[in-house]
Amino acid sequence: MDRLTSMSIFVRVVQRGGFAATAKEIGISATMVAKHIQALEARLGARLLNRTTRRQGLTEAGKLYLDRCKLLLADVEAAESSVSVLRAAPRGTLRVTAPVSFGASRLAPALVKFLRTYPEVDVDLSLNDRVVDLVDEGFEAAIRIGTLGDSRLIARRLRPYGSLLCAAPDYLRRRGLPRRPEDLAEHDCLGFAPAGRRGRWRFVRGAQERTVHFVPRLLVNNGQALRQAALAGMGILNQPEVLVADDVRLGRLRRVLPAWSSPTRPMHIVYGGDRQASPKLQAFIAFVVDQFGAA
Repeated sequence: MDRLTSMSIFVRVVQRGGFAATAKEIGISATMVAKHIQALEARLGARLLNRTTRRQGLTEAGKLYLDRCKLLLADVEAAESSVSVLRAAPRGTLRVTAPVSFGASRLAPALVKFLRTYPEVDVDLSLNDRVVDLVDEGFEAAIRIGTLGDSRLIARRLRPYGSLLCAAPDYLRRRGLPRRPEDLAEHDCLGFAPAGRRGRWRFVRGAQERTVHFVPRLLVNNGQALRQAALAGMGILNQPEVLVADDVRLGRLRRVLPAWSSPTRPMHIVYGGDRQASPKLQAFIAFVVDQFGAA
């Protein structure tokens, strides 16, 4: 006899209190129910139920076996359910949050392809540079930049998040090209507001490391605004590569100190680990890893 079926019948017999009630519930004879129990006992070499004409009860071995059967059957049901979820069509509204620069420059444009691939899915994208609590604020997934701290979340690694130091060609013609990190102290540096009035940039070149402190000539709390200021020739900018890479490629901005680089930060897509991911979420995770994964 199928062992899983026999285990399921054994659990039902205990829950329903007898062979007859179990037989009626699952549509087989009481004799067949008894055969399943006997098959288990023969395999185990131990009696599971003490049976009399009026009542039955679990033996010590039966109590232990019952608990294990429940766990095993629950795992089997979860495994089958996960396959069913994978086969279901992604649909519904997916709430996602991401940092402003990455979300606006890279994620939002990429969503065109995702939405075309999954026409029954809508995306509610919230761009925010603070760490959003997925559970409390009702989001299903987030792009996180930096070290992760919430162990309740499942994380998939994406490409590291890097920055570029750059300035408009017009600014560099007027003020000269820095040759070493220390030269930045003599230049107009554009600061990102969360860093405060005392700016600090860190650079590495092989085993060498330099930290530059500066007082920003312009302090702004938005990366796009800083980019516009740099394009206007206002000073030197150190912002995420996703924000300025196209400007550098087209010559609107020029790399400064290209032999030195700012340390990259880890980037992940994270989502709750307390339940089975929905088809729409699984599709989105696979899409983001394909588009921005750490290949």
